[in-house]
Amino acid sequence: MRLASTLAALLAAAATLGATLPAQAAAPALRIVTISYDSPGADRRSNSSLNAEYITLLNTTRKAIDLKGWSVRDKTGYTYEFGADVVLGARKRITLRTGQGNDGTSSVFWNRKQYVWNNDQDTAYVRNPGARLVDSCSYKARSNSAAVNC
Repeated sequence: MRLASTLAALLAAAATLGATLPAQAAAPALRIVTISYDSPGADRRSNSSLNAEYITLLNTTRKAIDLKGWSVRDKTGYTYEFGADVVLGARKRITLRTGQGNDGTSSVFWNRKQYVWNNDQDTAYVRNPGARLVDSCSYKARSNSAAVNC
């Protein structure tokens, strides 16, 4: 009988502890995967150099996301807002390139003529259409890398 009451007390204590443990944070629906912040070669603002600077995002959900109104921003305030007709499939990636080009299903273009991501350090922010911060990634450059995995 004593063993049964001790076991019952232990189970009750375990249930109480389990109820007070913090819940795991859910993965953001749109997550930053990579920032390629320093394109190869000299920074001469050629379109190919600008497009070698990019950020890749991943839809972590099992449903397509209509990206209209979602935005990507750097610490300085340069902001790209996704327009209509950009739908990111479930578990798919999309790359936002700094330079000019034709938007497609796997890449979109900021259409800038200047670089966005600082070569030394920066922070990327992703916000949903309601302007709520969904994900961010900060980096400090290393001499042996021109990109960061977030």
